[in-house]
Amino acid sequence: MLRDMASGAKEDSGETGGADAAAGGGTAAAGPADAGAASTGKARRAPAGAAVLREDVTEAIRAAVFAELAAVGYGRMSIEGVARRAGVGKTAVYRRWRSKLHLVLDLVSEIALQGLPAPDTGSLETDLHLLYEVASRALRHPAASQIVPDLFAEAARNTDLQEALEKALREAQRSVAQGVLDAAAARGEIRAALDRDLALDLITGPLYWRVLVVRTKTKRGYPASLAKAVAAGLRVA
Repeated sequence: MLRDMASGAKEDSGETGGADAAAGGGTAAAGPADAGAASTGKARRAPAGAAVLREDVTEAIRAAVFAELAAVGYGRMSIEGVARRAGVGKTAVYRRWRSKLHLVLDLVSEIALQGLPAPDTGSLETDLHLLYEVASRALRHPAASQIVPDLFAEAARNTDLQEALEKALREAQRSVAQGVLDAAAARGEIRAALDRDLALDLITGPLYWRVLVVRTKTKRGYPASLAKAVAAGLRVA
């Protein structure tokens, strides 16, 4: 699917603005031709950089990023490689993202919450069960199992990536867990004064450790067992 999406987009000729807009997307200064058009009352063409970004091109670039990350990893990934895989020019990528880091982090932030529910089943344990079922399926996806560990390994050598990656995941996935805790506190299932940082670590940590760090396959029933154990721990914490 990623290859189909990437190859389906042609050169980004449908967007206005030339290569001079690649780095910053700034509007070009009006030249003599523009002044002449104004004096004759004729409509002026849109200045370079005033691009209307095509959604199909954006999606092709996103698909290409995932494919590149899975194929070569963050360290070897380049804007040129992404553009080539997406079938667009580098200009199309730079109109949307300033750098490789911003490109990857934008996608990480977006997919961190994608498909994750905001459970409200009326029970802490069943809320956690639903959350773990969805998250475990997402983490077992072949692309995710390659990309996520690689990003964390690269983050150990790249301070900017580390800080941004931690922030993106903390603000995204942990916000879902925060909602579970708020609902449980409102129902009286956990103490209102419970240390939320500790509780969030307890909710999010075990699944990530098992799937992404030690890479142990989760058996049928594991999300339910984990939800039961975590819920029990939170109730007495």
